[in-house]
Amino acid sequence: MRGARAEPFEALPSALTAPGVTPQATADGVPTAWVPAGRIHDTLAQLKRDGYRFLYDLTAIDERMRTHREHPMGDFTVVYHLFDYDRNADVRLKVALCGDRPSLPTLTDVWPMANWYEREVWDMFGVSFEGHPNLYRILMPRGWQGHPLRKDHPARATEMEPFRLPDERQAELQEALRFRPEEWGLQRREDELLFLNVGPHHPGTHGVLRIVLALDGEVIVEAVPEIGFHHRAAEKMGERQTWHTYIPYTDRVDYLGGVMNNLPYCLAVEKLAGIEVPERALVIRVMLCELFRIASHLVWYGTFAQDVGALSPVFYMFTDRERILEIIEAVCGGRLHPSWFRIGGVAADLPEGWDGLVRDFLDYMPKRLRDYDQMVMRNRIFQGRTRGIGQYTLDEAIEWGVTGPGLRACGLEWDWRRRRPYAGYDRFEFDVPTATAGDAYARAEVRVEEIRQSLRIVRQCLEHMPAGEYKSSHPLTTPPRKERTMQDIETLIHHFLTVSWGPVVPAGEALQMVEGTKGNNGYYLVSDGGTHAYRTRIRSMTFPHMQMLPQMARGLMVPDLLAILGSIDFVLADVDR
Repeated sequence: MRGARAEPFEALPSALTAPGVTPQATADGVPTAWVPAGRIHDTLAQLKRDGYRFLYDLTAIDERMRTHREHPMGDFTVVYHLFDYDRNADVRLKVALCGDRPSLPTLTDVWPMANWYEREVWDMFGVSFEGHPNLYRILMPRGWQGHPLRKDHPARATEMEPFRLPDERQAELQEALRFRPEEWGLQRREDELLFLNVGPHHPGTHGVLRIVLALDGEVIVEAVPEIGFHHRAAEKMGERQTWHTYIPYTDRVDYLGGVMNNLPYCLAVEKLAGIEVPERALVIRVMLCELFRIASHLVWYGTFAQDVGALSPVFYMFTDRERILEIIEAVCGGRLHPSWFRIGGVAADLPEGWDGLVRDFLDYMPKRLRDYDQMVMRNRIFQGRTRGIGQYTLDEAIEWGVTGPGLRACGLEWDWRRRRPYAGYDRFEFDVPTATAGDAYARAEVRVEEIRQSLRIVRQCLEHMPAGEYKSSHPLTTPPRKERTMQDIETLIHHFLTVSWGPVVPAGEALQMVEGTKGNNGYYLVSDGGTHAYRTRIRSMTFPHMQMLPQMARGLMVPDLLAILGSIDFVLADVDR
């Protein structure tokens, strides 16, 4: 199968073979090594020079309540995940830190995209990064006390002390809300700039977002996004829910992606537990994921056209999306958030008549796409509003962590379904659309063609749906089939324990990357050998894309900002988690 990798010790890069570096085996086979804190900056910089140009993720783990510990000396672990597009290779570096106020040197001088990731680690875990240009909270309010992803921080409101602030503290927090350009990295000039708040509001920003603009007339000198308004502690919840009861929470991260959010989580758990998914379940999963990809792209298509002034397309495209949601509802029983995938398969078999619904949609949709080409993509006003807007190069895209259509719009033919197949995608024929301009129009070209390629994949699912089981018979699959629980007491006991307590997943760690609706979506799960994840890390698709907004907007005008936002295709639930 394409995408297979060597065992971790054999695959360690030469930069990780120095004395003091300790390799570690993992369930996902990613080459992993522990690096001393004093050498981590130089090691990462060397790996980048060696070809690992993509800083895929940067996160942390509070190890203080861990039972199965790979590195017993550390209270906290900072995890760096790098990727090399040329060799289709990745590497994971870990640093053990001790004490209540751990620190590391910043990586922002090596990767600019490390800025937000280090701020998040400081916000959530209290790990500081020496030399960081603006280390302040990013997801939590500035007045928040404590670091939420530490194990000693409460997970529920009922566990927290009543939040009553003294009058002087309330006045202090109110004063902190006062806008001071210097605190946002915005410098005043002799020729006075105009500072404009865009938000926090929903219309035009695809979620609750605030952007502070520094304007010279109508020209954007600087744009600083503020996120966190939509943060709902999705990772914290993943560490208190059992393995299977967390599945519905994943739906809400990219709330336009539906079961596409279930997929990387379930695949990561299946890696940890060694669960094989039946062939029929694989194809059902792919079909549902691609239907949701089309549905998400239709929402993007219509709202993007609306952002730049075309009102009619959004009504037509939402109507077509409704046809997809009717299929989803017929199959899953739910619409936007069906929570239908299960560890080891799916919740139920396909209902009678599913094939007719899917076939009717596949016959209907291509003509609609041709109409939309005329209505939007070939519209001279739309082209004038998007060509040359929000442009970046392929090198800049990799440097800032852009994935998905935003990366393919710069000419790199990279799709995780093709280059590192998962969930049975290597069995399907489809093309990987690319463009070269790297602007808002190019990103639109890629997504529109992706709708057509998803239709190809869905048709193959329809025509070649295998027979067989829809769920694995592995004992950790959740839950056992209902018909079996009525036949023997052992299965009934298993069902009771699985639903009330949850499966016990072996200790270890695993990352699963997928080609999500808006870019690369990854779930990094750490098990301590219990009934829930010790650490749930969501590498969301559009968090790095939003960080790149200032670079995309400088020198343009305010109306161009809305075109850029629409071309990114994000939802704040995914950015903030």
